[in-house]
Amino acid sequence: MQPRELPRPPRTPIDGEGVAHRSRDALRAAQMYYLQDLTMDAIARELRTSRSTVSRLLSLARQTGLVQISISNPAERAPVLEQQIRRRFGVEAHVVPVADSVSDSEALERVAIQAARTISPLMDSNAIIGVAWGSTLSAVSHHLTRKDIHDSTIVQLNGAGNTQTTGITYASEILRRFGQAYGARVEQFPVPAFFDHAETKRAMWNERSVRRILDLQHRMTVAVFGVGSIDAGIPSHVYSGGYLDEEDLAQLAEDEVVGDVATMFFREDGSHRDILLNQRSTGPDLDRLREVRRRICVVSGETKINGLRGALAAGLATDLILDEASARRLVQLAADDRPGAPARLAGTSRADR
Repeated sequence: MQPRELPRPPRTPIDGEGVAHRSRDALRAAQMYYLQDLTMDAIARELRTSRSTVSRLLSLARQTGLVQISISNPAERAPVLEQQIRRRFGVEAHVVPVADSVSDSEALERVAIQAARTISPLMDSNAIIGVAWGSTLSAVSHHLTRKDIHDSTIVQLNGAGNTQTTGITYASEILRRFGQAYGARVEQFPVPAFFDHAETKRAMWNERSVRRILDLQHRMTVAVFGVGSIDAGIPSHVYSGGYLDEEDLAQLAEDEVVGDVATMFFREDGSHRDILLNQRSTGPDLDRLREVRRRICVVSGETKINGLRGALAAGLATDLILDEASARRLVQLAADDRPGAPARLAGTSRADR
């Protein structure tokens, strides 16, 4: 016996009228089904409709060309959020549909699945691919799909050691999965995440063995990273893994830091050059990171929104993969920004302004 249609509450996405609404709903269902591996029953629960309606939406997606071998999302059919983010921030946005009822860990898993499938087509032969370690990239690395590219290198973006661990195992596993997925050589960066003294960093950066890795980083064609945030729902590894002591955290608060990329910190306006802890960090210089042709940022969780805004203000990303709730919040905050507010040059210090 066929299940009867469930009562449909007002203003649910499935209730949209017209071809445009149906196309949007079909794309949403297709992303969940083909990119996140959700069952039709699970999609029906999230969209608050019946399994048969989901089946019809998937059929519509195939009939209209939204689905071929993979999800087709041409600009003219891009979801509104992706278009708004693209216009406002100048990045290629990929929004992952995730219901508000989903837990932080499940949301991260879904974002990681789609991020892995979005990243792979962007990888080419003869590339130098910089990879940061962290909770988000660890999740992404578990879902990478095999792509045969040649003469490419995966290089670690920042050191991972601290006073409790060398960090080699944690970081190397992430890099190994990237290397296996793309048949690339892996180059680790066996230095601490932070030196105790800026003078030590300057001395180490003059060592030939270290300069070899720095040279690879300087020649990167692709960088892949998450955004660290102190108050994230799933704590960023740099803040939860023993890398920062109370004095460090107090200094970050004094410097008005909202987040980091590869253990290089920044403020909400994107400025970073006078943040003291950056002088001891082994992450890539953010001015140099901006010169990398393709910079892929993966974010999951609204609690990282301030860090994400800072990263975008600093111009660190060309491609952004994020969950739907974070995308909505990002667009909302951008709309709430005061019109006519003076522009600030990303990367400048407070003293420079």
